[in-house]
Amino acid sequence: MKSMKRSLVGISTLLVMSSALAACGGNSNSNSSSATSTTAPAANATEAPAKGTGEKVTINLWSFTDEIPNMTKKYMETHPDANVEFKTTVIATTDGAYQPALDQALSAGGKDAPDIFAAESAFVLKYTQGDASSYAANYSDLGLDDQMVKDAGIAQYSVDIGSLDGKLKALGYQATGGAFIYRRSIAKDVFGTDDPATIKNEIGPGWDKFYDAAAKLKAKGYGIVSGDGDIWHPIENSSDKGWIVDGKLHIDPKREEFLDLSKKLKDNGYHNDTTDWTEAWYADMSGSGAQPIFGFFGPAWLINYVMNGQVKDTNGDWAVSEPPTGFFWGGTWLLANKDVTKDDAKKQAVADFVKWVTLDTSETGLQYYWANGTMKEGEQGTKDSVASSVVMSKSNGEVPLLGGQNMFDVFVPANANASGKNLTQYDETINKLWRDQVREYTAGNKDRAKAIETFKQQVKDQLGIESE
Repeated sequence: MKSMKRSLVGISTLLVMSSALAACGGNSNSNSSSATSTTAPAANATEAPAKGTGEKVTINLWSFTDEIPNMTKKYMETHPDANVEFKTTVIATTDGAYQPALDQALSAGGKDAPDIFAAESAFVLKYTQGDASSYAANYSDLGLDDQMVKDAGIAQYSVDIGSLDGKLKALGYQATGGAFIYRRSIAKDVFGTDDPATIKNEIGPGWDKFYDAAAKLKAKGYGIVSGDGDIWHPIENSSDKGWIVDGKLHIDPKREEFLDLSKKLKDNGYHNDTTDWTEAWYADMSGSGAQPIFGFFGPAWLINYVMNGQVKDTNGDWAVSEPPTGFFWGGTWLLANKDVTKDDAKKQAVADFVKWVTLDTSETGLQYYWANGTMKEGEQGTKDSVASSVVMSKSNGEVPLLGGQNMFDVFVPANANASGKNLTQYDETINKLWRDQVREYTAGNKDRAKAIETFKQQVKDQLGIESE
């Protein structure tokens, strides 16, 4: 998921996490743990007690947050017979540090190479379908076949993003289909009800109805969203095509329309002109911004990992409804190094962990813990939407922030409506360039044509990609 969420899971000030994790095995702490003294990137070790006479398998796990490394502790608790130890390396994506380090480690190979590695939506295509896809094993080579994916009811967009030519290389544990998250009190004041079934028809489907709702809200002194970034993610991930088509920069008409929709927000005062992940954006979650804001677009993680710490007095005054257009935002995919298939013991150990995280639908699988907030107390104890619809169907998504609404009633169909066919491996870079130019246009610093011209030139200069 996105960088802010990542920062909230505890690594905002750390480029590399190097503290040692205590050994687990049920409640056993019999294995002493010690920090691995190496130069960065350092590694953590989580070990299960060795049982039997077989040599313990070491799995090198690379990630950009401590989210998956923390899962290894739960895995050890629930798999006391696992003859495996995890050595985890966490490098934040801050300043683009993760990908170069991961690429170097994959390229170098050997015993210290990542056996399992994580990639987020902004760059996962590079490792599943792009320049670095040759490093990833096919799930089928790990014994994780397509029938398992079907039986688990994995969201199709997640499968599409993780597949190359029909071969699955990565799956996520979350599902990040998006909804519209709105203030109940404002809904009652403007629309006469806070019923999600009614609100979804007030704000959509389509952007025309969304702006009709914006006008009604403005007449009562409210903004519909905090900033233009709030509508970008629904626009980006509902576009028909991605940024690159046949090797050239392509501006999908829906993404180009972001220029006009963003300017309409600003010219009419429909937002507070904030930038996402800033204090002003957070202030609008608590109702303390320049004008009260009706809602935000986002997946379940935005509610649980971001808004939950920002809403303050508005806690319980929120609800979720279907958005004007289907989209997803963020997510983390899990990949295995193809070299693990050369060692039967390591291959099996890697497959077992990857299956537990991505395909296990039992009540002792990772996704059930994740959906129901039972991983552990604290930040990872929050409820989240997961990739398996089977797990979602038997999980409870009621949270106090939403006044007790079961958010899964909205996020399950949202996950099904998301599309993963418009991503490219260059999205992180190109998205930033595009959004910067859109803000130049809406601020009046450039006209529409000049903003597009500058964007195309920047993509050419930075990525060597010509426009159509």
